[in-house]
Amino acid sequence: MTRRGTAPPHPATELRIGATMALPAALRSLGANPAEVLAGAGFDLSLFDDPENRISYAARSRLLAHCVDSTGCQHLGLLVGQQADLHSLGLMGLLVKYSPDVGMALRSLVRFLHLHVRGAVAHLELDGDLAMLRYDIYQSGTVATDQIGDGAVAAMFNILRTLCGPDWKPTEVRFAHREPEDVRPFRGFFGAPLLFDSALNAVVFPADWLNHPLPGADPELRRSLQAQIDALEAEYGDDLPGQVRRVLRTALLMDQARSDQVAKLFSIHSRTLSRRLNACGTSFQELLDEGRFEIARQLLADTRMEVHQIAETLDYADASAFTRAFRRWSGSTPGQWRKNHKAARLRGK
Repeated sequence: MTRRGTAPPHPATELRIGATMALPAALRSLGANPAEVLAGAGFDLSLFDDPENRISYAARSRLLAHCVDSTGCQHLGLLVGQQADLHSLGLMGLLVKYSPDVGMALRSLVRFLHLHVRGAVAHLELDGDLAMLRYDIYQSGTVATDQIGDGAVAAMFNILRTLCGPDWKPTEVRFAHREPEDVRPFRGFFGAPLLFDSALNAVVFPADWLNHPLPGADPELRRSLQAQIDALEAEYGDDLPGQVRRVLRTALLMDQARSDQVAKLFSIHSRTLSRRLNACGTSFQELLDEGRFEIARQLLADTRMEVHQIAETLDYADASAFTRAFRRWSGSTPGQWRKNHKAARLRGK
């Protein structure tokens, strides 16, 4: 299922519509006609007939932006995401569900998320007695990143609640965008401390929950599911630049983005990584700059973080070094880009 008038997207840019299946219902709850709103963006309502239908990540982001503009609802992504759960993930959701414990379930989610969505990456990070499940967007040209992030965080919250049970509570929920004018929908749904203007979208919770056994664990069924997922992974494949892009988003935010550090993740030497990327028509530095530029634009557009804070997040020596790089990428300073972006958004309303 594709947008009218466009060629089918390459598999490397697609995602299952599953996690966005609640969009028509969310539009109805806001008093809008889903068919009319979707048609205004060039999409058919039938796209949502089957969770296995696919759409490009960029097209999905433009659709969400259009729906927000049409309804005026600034928490539409949250409304959609709070209806998503393991069932939204299809085959991968079953693999997660039948894992032996929460830790293994989340590691499977992180490992195979690319079969569900191409354009973002999940990461499970441990810090002392806390665990953090993150969702990072790496697809360039993505709009409505605040809505996508809200939906992803809500979905991760639901998945964790399903795996851990009603006694589970997050320590903190983080959003990579500024605090909305009306924060009540967020407080009502999450019931936990909220941190806006963060560099990342994440759910933070006590790490002890990773050892929590899952009552539905079924080793035999899980082996069967794993075999099916392995077959899917072999069918989809991935070029090396695509794999590096997924890794770099998380690596940049963890200050682990040197070429030797990234090469180690692929069990190869940095020279081998460089040679293989060159054979694909790109370079590690180009992908690194692309990742930094994408993160910088998201943080400038969606948060109130100061330029020096963004520079620190991206591991620049100081704000001036970041500003020089950003001017090279975009032709303007970060401050001017933010001002122009804000003006463009206001004109679009």
